[in-house]
Amino acid sequence: MLDAEDLAAYAATCGELAPRYTQTSHPDYQAPPTIATSLSPGQRMPIGFPKIAGLGMDAGKAVCSMKPIRPGVTITGKSHMHDIYTKTGRSGRMVFFVIRMELFDPQGDQLAWADTSVVIREKPQS
Repeated sequence: MLDAEDLAAYAATCGELAPRYTQTSHPDYQAPPTIATSLSPGQRMPIGFPKIAGLGMDAGKAVCSMKPIRPGVTITGKSHMHDIYTKTGRSGRMVFFVIRMELFDPQGDQLAWADTSVVIREKPQS
């Protein structure tokens, strides 16, 4: 459950100026849509997922907001591996993983989804 004051502090930290995200007394007060990227599952990769040797890095975030996320509402997050793809560049092969977390309210309505992309630059074969 997200606290109204914490959400306002998050919005201010992100540089948000819209009153519906920064003023808890606003009649349409809600979390900024980017809050979905700050929530993370306890476990990112599926159990038994193979390890890839190499340097792992954050490759970006994406959010799709469907309904407002309100303070005081219990939110359920469900994560899954959304996509896996490779690219080859000057430094060699890179493997991208997109982990999607979907957020739901107690009625089962989807509020948002947030994708976290991770890239692993494979170590060259010795």
